[in-house]
Amino acid sequence: MLVFDGEKNSSPETDRYAQVQITGKTNKSPLSYQAGEEMIFSFKADFGNVETGKWFLFYERKGDDHKTFSGKIPADQPLTVKTSIRHPGFVNVNVYLVDDKGNHLTKLDYRNKQAPIGFFAGAGVEIESLTDCGEPEDFDDFWKKQKKRLQESPFLGLTEKTLVRELPAGNIYAVSIPAPGPRPATGYMTIPRNAKKKSLPILITFNGYGLIRQLPPEAITHGCIHLHINAHGQKLGQDDAYYEEFFKSICTGNAAYTYDPELNKDPERCFFNGMVMRVLRALEYLKTCPEWDGINITASGNSQGGLQTMWAAALDHDVTKATPAVTWCCDLAGAAKAERLSPLYPIAYQPALDYYDPVFMAKRITQAEVTILRAGLGDYNCPPTGVAISYRNLATPLKTIHWYQGSDHGFVPENPEIITWTTKS
Repeated sequence: MLVFDGEKNSSPETDRYAQVQITGKTNKSPLSYQAGEEMIFSFKADFGNVETGKWFLFYERKGDDHKTFSGKIPADQPLTVKTSIRHPGFVNVNVYLVDDKGNHLTKLDYRNKQAPIGFFAGAGVEIESLTDCGEPEDFDDFWKKQKKRLQESPFLGLTEKTLVRELPAGNIYAVSIPAPGPRPATGYMTIPRNAKKKSLPILITFNGYGLIRQLPPEAITHGCIHLHINAHGQKLGQDDAYYEEFFKSICTGNAAYTYDPELNKDPERCFFNGMVMRVLRALEYLKTCPEWDGINITASGNSQGGLQTMWAAALDHDVTKATPAVTWCCDLAGAAKAERLSPLYPIAYQPALDYYDPVFMAKRITQAEVTILRAGLGDYNCPPTGVAISYRNLATPLKTIHWYQGSDHGFVPENPEIITWTTKS
């Protein structure tokens, strides 16, 4: 099972090396290099008060030029890695703390699980000039057809809205909203106590990748109607046996969900199609809430949730703000068509997947203010090349991206170097 964004453990382990970290930097802004210019990466280990052993800094250089080299030095010495790339794209230098047998030293990550102690550096060359691999000619016609399917599938009067819990601050509801495809849009919605008609903005949030049982929130989101839907259309409040069987059922073709190569040949049969239908139907439902102010809708999510956020803003122009982070599936054709560095967990490319790619969705986001909350320069679950292209393609008059040095998909170093771009038109 692939899990890009999991829930935290309820009983975290003892973290022996919590104080140990690796820091890194480049000799100039990591996004300012020109083709062929030397990049100088510098790293060092900080052990805090931890007694060290015979440890090493192991490094590996990769890049969109497909050149790779690696090495190691004693961990008490500073590490310098020099490299370059001769065309627009990214270079990635990962550094890990290892023992004399090559075993990774670990500490608790953001999920309270043991993960290698590392720093995931990156640098880009002329990335503003990166381009996508070309969208389907019938991209807009395809989505007109899908929206027609949505219109032909009723939900008014058929939606199940069940009160789960009353809190002093408001109510928590479980909702199940009929949608085209095999399953409805399901999730938990919170509405503040005594909310007046047409008084509240909408916030819709989406999950990262994983076979995760959705649980009700513990609190009310202040100042908005908040709907958090899951990606799968799972029933809510069921027993363990249901979820075990359900998650098995959506992993077809002996592959994790969204990875079935046969389904992915057909844009109307692939798992993403049902996900989009659930996103759009959830937005339709939210706009029927009497408390909605009639203006403000924010979509937000990380990774797979960032992908759904881009769909929401591109396909429903009532969305006024979008805040994706570490957006998944940007530039799905990049490795096959442009020989870019492949993601760690690539979906085998099929042309049918282009209809769902955020780099093409970005061109349809003309109305929403978009802030990409985090793009990791060392994130190769969601490679920076694709994220850079999605940012470039955004057609909105106001867009921002925050690039994080040393960050992979989930890890963010202490006091990270953040490079922020904002574009207004």
